[in-house]
Amino acid sequence: MKAIQGSAQSPASAGKLAAWQEAIAKQLMLTNLDAGISVAEVAEACALSRSHFTRKFKQSTLLSPHGWLRQQRVDKAIALLRHTPLSLTQVAMECGFFDQAHFCRVFARSQGMTPLAFKRLHQGPPVDCSASPASRCA
Repeated sequence: MKAIQGSAQSPASAGKLAAWQEAIAKQLMLTNLDAGISVAEVAEACALSRSHFTRKFKQSTLLSPHGWLRQQRVDKAIALLRHTPLSLTQVAMECGFFDQAHFCRVFARSQGMTPLAFKRLHQGPPVDCSASPASRCA
């Protein structure tokens, strides 16, 4: 088939979302990170069917909408674990995970360690055991 002349899309971007669609999709998902939003709602905002949106989103970001959203939730969890005293349950709820167990599974798969291990590794100054009583470092 002969290419349509004057097409707005280049061959390299033919399967991708338009810049405005990608921006709207990401903003909607980030705005609803804790409560969630359906792929159908995001697709509608981008004036696409659900399946067409999902294909184009994956072409644009190299992740499915669900995978991209999951990564954003993990990224937010990392920031909260590093910079807040929130419990794991609170972090899970703030990031839109169904429960703490789900949060722990997704986080561990993504980061190679549990959220608690990550929090212990990255939060607070290290303890100098040579200057501490033995009971603190046991």
